[in-house]
Amino acid sequence: MATSLFSDIEYLKGVGKARGEKYRKLGITSPYELIYHIPRNYLDFRAYVPILQAETGSYNVLKLTVTGKNFPQKIKGGLIICNASATDGISQINITFFNNVYAFNALKTGETYYMYGKVSGNIIRRDISSPVYIKADESVLIQPIYKLTQGLSANMIRINMRQALEIMKIYPFETLPSDIMQKYQLMPLTDALKNIHFPLSNINAENARRRLAFDELLKLQLGMLMLKVKQKKSTSFCMDKNIDINDFLNALPFRLTDGQTAAVYEIIADLCKKTPMNRLLQGDVGSGKTAVAAAVCCFAVKNGFQAAVMTPTEILAMQHYKTFTQFLEPLGIKTELLTGSSTSKKRKQIIQELTDGKINVLIGTHAIIQNDVEYKSLALVITDEQHRFGVSQRAALAGKGDCPHRLVMSATPIPRTLALNIYGDLDISSIRQLPNGRSPVKTYAVTGKKREGAFGFVRARLDEGRQAYIVCPMIEDSESDLFAVKTYAESAKKSFLKGYTVALLHGKMKSSEKDSVMERFSNGEIQVLICTTVVEVGVDVPNAAVMIIENAERFGLSQLHQLRGRVGRGKYESSCILITDSKNNECIQRMKIISSTTDGFKIAEEDLKLRGPGDFFGNAQHGLPPLKIADAVCSMELSGMARECAEILLADDPALDKPEHHALKMDTLKLFNKDITG
Repeated sequence: MATSLFSDIEYLKGVGKARGEKYRKLGITSPYELIYHIPRNYLDFRAYVPILQAETGSYNVLKLTVTGKNFPQKIKGGLIICNASATDGISQINITFFNNVYAFNALKTGETYYMYGKVSGNIIRRDISSPVYIKADESVLIQPIYKLTQGLSANMIRINMRQALEIMKIYPFETLPSDIMQKYQLMPLTDALKNIHFPLSNINAENARRRLAFDELLKLQLGMLMLKVKQKKSTSFCMDKNIDINDFLNALPFRLTDGQTAAVYEIIADLCKKTPMNRLLQGDVGSGKTAVAAAVCCFAVKNGFQAAVMTPTEILAMQHYKTFTQFLEPLGIKTELLTGSSTSKKRKQIIQELTDGKINVLIGTHAIIQNDVEYKSLALVITDEQHRFGVSQRAALAGKGDCPHRLVMSATPIPRTLALNIYGDLDISSIRQLPNGRSPVKTYAVTGKKREGAFGFVRARLDEGRQAYIVCPMIEDSESDLFAVKTYAESAKKSFLKGYTVALLHGKMKSSEKDSVMERFSNGEIQVLICTTVVEVGVDVPNAAVMIIENAERFGLSQLHQLRGRVGRGKYESSCILITDSKNNECIQRMKIISSTTDGFKIAEEDLKLRGPGDFFGNAQHGLPPLKIADAVCSMELSGMARECAEILLADDPALDKPEHHALKMDTLKLFNKDITG
């Protein structure tokens, strides 16, 4: 029998070897880990209804006394059906269990229970199927619902959880000093762990979750701040502020905006420090982050060092390579491209020239961080579309040099408070204005009834010599009503786009095929690109002046803004037409917002309000350690408190070496896989 929270889970009473293996599948190896298996929801057995008021076809809570039990019956296929009868004192109901003799046998005739299950039938006969139940004399009527695995029932976990909490009562623990708990009005940790599992009220459950969420957010912020300190050690690449880049600036075919210029000199100031830069450059779609990146690469090369730029896709890598080459090669700065599609011969040549220092700037995908890729003097590493990379990937690129300076770029503008939570280890620069001569993209949200008119508008632009995008949410047809690019393209070629050159682009195509299509579209050989969101990032075709987005309800505000940013990149007036038949209130609100503003920062704020921060990045990876209880961005107020608390704790104890901070340090190291020390 387990006598410690850190004993093997199988020694907990009633667990044993077999059930211990089931727990291990859930990542639970000890009673301590079990008490941190937080309920995903609760069943409130207090809200019961009489049988006749139960809504058929729905889940209800009933208070029932068992009046009789039938023998379990085996039917065809080996299914075991168990039936019992019960009453609420007025009406009768039948209880059915399928293949759960254990739950059926635990019911006692004459006993009263609260039962939660799906009620079916009519006014004459009612049934409740496979109910979850507790005895009516149970003191805790709010019961936890846990993530399960085959062979572990909710009731088994509840029984084992009570045993683990009893051990915790003997060996209570706390990770926060009492003054911190008082300052932020936090429940003691052992009380929180007891109440998160078996709360006596909704308020108790909320307060428990708040304490545990605060703990996770605090560890996240401690880790971020400790990473920041770790990254502030000295670098071998302290650059000379007296080296100017006027020849680069004067050779540009345009003048940098005030926002771009400010960003360039903020970054240069960091490059001239003895500690490595760790900065986020965020800017709206088309704000000119690439020109800023090229400028600071030029500065690094003029200081005698190398720079590397990593992008999430080959299309974006190719785009950057063309731009950087155009800006830098006239100045004698050699730029190269390395992706997964590079030939073996080309790859060997690039690796050799990198090692020799003949290549000044390398641009590419994950290919540039492979083990055999070595640099002579890598001083500046840049990752574009930062939220698509994990912490480990950007660290792998930085690991190619001796404490190089790091710049991460994102075209997904986010509010500053949210940026601090997601990128707490970074300093932040923002470009809020568009380059001169860029006209805002006119945006219209229409229903499918106006689709023909939209098609006519596209043809008129094509006849003027412009190009167009049509974006669909799916690649292939499914049972849903969503448009798929493959069938859409086939249909369009025979109907409204007959006589125009049309091509298809989607994520399942080979890289070489995608690159070929994009090159032909960029060269003007293709007039209309029918595509998925693969074009969301980085494609720059100044002649593209119109975009149609089908099933616009399928996209969040920030993604619609990203997609829209593919047009309006040249001198021509550009338009984006969003087509949706959705009558959902949130969708209608999104369409109003996206049609009324082209300010990415404002759109990000509205997106945050509408969708909630937990959904803000969609499926994109933002590189944070996994959190079980708190969403890193779900509670801005709680996140702010956690950051303030982390700063207070580290100001007093920078390495968390004091005995009272030991548990907090261990948990923080575990969350960050020990990346924050050393």
